[in-house]
Formats: sequence, structure tokens, C-alpha cells
Amino acid sequence: MEKPPVVTAEQWQQERDELLKAEKEATRALDAIAARRRRLPMVAFSSEYVFDTPDGPKTLLELFDGRTQLAVYQFMDRGPQHYCPGCTWFTGNVPATGLAGLNRNDVTWVTVSDMPLSQIEAYKAEQGWTLPFVSSHGTSFGQDCGSGGGFMLSVFLRDGDDVYLTYNTTQRGVDRLVFTNSILDLMPYGRQQAWEDSPAGWPQHPTYG
Repeated sequence: MEKPPVVTAEQWQQERDELLKAEKEATRALDAIAARRRRLPMVAFSSEYVFDTPDGPKTLLELFDGRTQLAVYQFMDRGPQHYCPGCTWFTGNVPATGLAGLNRNDVTWVTVSDMPLSQIEAYKAEQGWTLPFVSSHGTSFGQDCGSGGGFMLSVFLRDGDDVYLTYNTTQRGVDRLVFTNSILDLMPYGRQQAWEDSPAGWPQHPTYG
């Protein structure tokens, strides 16, 4: 296994300072994008969808749990006993303490899937997950959010009994939210995935291998 070259402390600091300039530029760019995101308009969204939950049927409005903002992760449905490895990886990185922090900021988190509730509950138990997870089975909720049968993070705002879609993202937009990936991106060998631009000799493997 190859390793980064060894240099003097002065050389290392010079290289680190150069990288820091690029990091600060990226941070400012992300701040500017977040500012644009906060200025996005919104679109009316039906609140009449009914989800199967461990506590009985609930509408989209009820999923807000009395809060003003709702973040929904759409977990792919790949059929009986088949589970998306990417959705599994993402969901396993959603911390309970993080959800409490969202709640304190008037945000409710819910994971939704077209899988039947019984399949969801079995997989939750197998994975040891405790986060809110409900079924949109038999509804068009996922399609109406724009997930197209895939995975997606959708954000909603409630004004009284009216619900609005304010934002959604998928693919790398979701990927960047994963805690483990963010830390691995700081490590010498990165995520060790085949798609990464790494020096020759760095360990790499298929994304879900």
C-alpha cells in the first residue's frame, strides 16, 4: 500500500496553507449556495397522503409532529427482501442526537419508503435503527416528490394546514450529508472507492463492495 510522501514540517505547512485557500473558497461558495437555497420560492403540495406508521395511519401534515419544517428521506423500494445499499448506508448515518437537534430548531425528520410497513419494521430491527420510518406504500408520494422510484431528500414547510415543497436533492446532494463520508474525505486514503481521484497505489474498491 502506497503512502503520502514524507516532507519537512515547513514544506507540509506550505502545502497545507495552499489547500486551505481552496477549502475557504469552497466554503464561501457553499455559503452563497445556501443563501440562494433560503431564497427559493415554494410550491403547494398536497397534505392528503396517508402513511402507514407504527402508531397507525398518518397524513403528511401529521408527520410534521406539530413543527413548521419537515425533512423527508425517501428510501428506495427494491422489492421484498431487497434493500438499497446506498439508502442503508445513508440511514445508518442519521444519528438520534442529530434528530433531537433538528427538533430543537423546529424541524422534524422522517424516513419514508414505498416498502410495506412490515418490511420496514423488520429491516429497522435488523439494522438497529430507532429513527422515525413510515410507509408510503400504495400512494404516489415518492413520485410526486420527484424521486422517480429512487432516493431523494425533500424539504417541506407548513403554514397552518397548508404544506409546501421548498427543496429537494438526490445523488451527490444527499451523499454530502453523510457523516462518515465527510470524515473519510479528510483521511489520507479518502473513501477508498473506485470513482475517487486518488494517487496510484491508493487502496480502492467498488462503492458498495
